[in-house]
Amino acid sequence: MKGALFDLDGIIADTAVYHFEAWRNLIKKHFNAEIPDSLEEKTKGVSREDSLRVILDYLNITVSENEFAALAAEKNTAYVEALDGLSRKDILPGIEQLIADFKAHHVKLALASASKNGPIILEKLGLSADFDAIADPSKVAAGKPAPDIFLAAAAAIDLSPEFCVGLEDSVAGVTAINDAGAVSIAAGGKELDHAHQRFDSTADFTYAAIEAAWEKYHH
Repeated sequence: MKGALFDLDGIIADTAVYHFEAWRNLIKKHFNAEIPDSLEEKTKGVSREDSLRVILDYLNITVSENEFAALAAEKNTAYVEALDGLSRKDILPGIEQLIADFKAHHVKLALASASKNGPIILEKLGLSADFDAIADPSKVAAGKPAPDIFLAAAAAIDLSPEFCVGLEDSVAGVTAINDAGAVSIAAGGKELDHAHQRFDSTADFTYAAIEAAWEKYHH
């Protein structure tokens, strides 16, 4: 195991709540409509544009290309403002220790997030220096569940995916890791049982358990 490809939302920090709150406020303001909690899972781990499509489809609302772009931009501004208070205290349980253990074992770290705000978030969490590379989601052809972002993250640390583990908390993300040819490590419920190894939460992640999963499942 030479590389670890990290999702951000729900793995390093729980910023998904800020995302959905920003979508809720936007939809209320522009369309005076409500979106249910059940949509949050469908917008998790996917790009801003794909999230907006899911929400508009659900509400049966059609907008022009210009309106679509304006809505996506407005949502992002609100989200970035909400992140102002983000700090080291927001790193999810177990992650700081895991990163330290990866570093101690000379495992390279890359961020494989659909969020274009990845660099800002890592900086606010005080983790920028720990990551060897950040895959740019705006440069990949397709978002999760396509494997592109994980392939880009592995390439950014000069590794073949088969030498990497990918850490995810979304159904789309786990599928993407599997299709990229890396070993998938998930944090969450039974909907993530297609991962090579699933833990109930990030607090259960340990270097030894992740290394054992990689040894067992890598090709």
